[in-house]
Amino acid sequence: MIKSGTRLKSQVCETQVIVVKTADSLDELCAGGAPMVPLDDSGSGGASLDPDFATGAVMGKRYVDDGGAEVLVTKAGAGTLSIGSAPMSLKEAKPLPASD
Repeated sequence: MIKSGTRLKSQVCETQVIVVKTADSLDELCAGGAPMVPLDDSGSGGASLDPDFATGAVMGKRYVDDGGAEVLVTKAGAGTLSIGSAPMSLKEAKPLPASD
């Protein structure tokens, strides 16, 4: 199980994330259609960017899945973040309370 605070990187693009909220579903976390690996992993899997998962990840944005997992993008890249084949959704900002 991936812990909160774990930093991961894509094998097929420049995307890097940090885990904010963990969930069992993060075991299948992918970017660009390929599984993400720990930031210090220097191995090259020879994977390539899947065109179906190439909409990109935006730096500084949080992405969530239906299982409660949440990741923060620390470096933007071309790969779409997904849990298996299901794309993660961009977390909407909560509106601030009125200060009247």
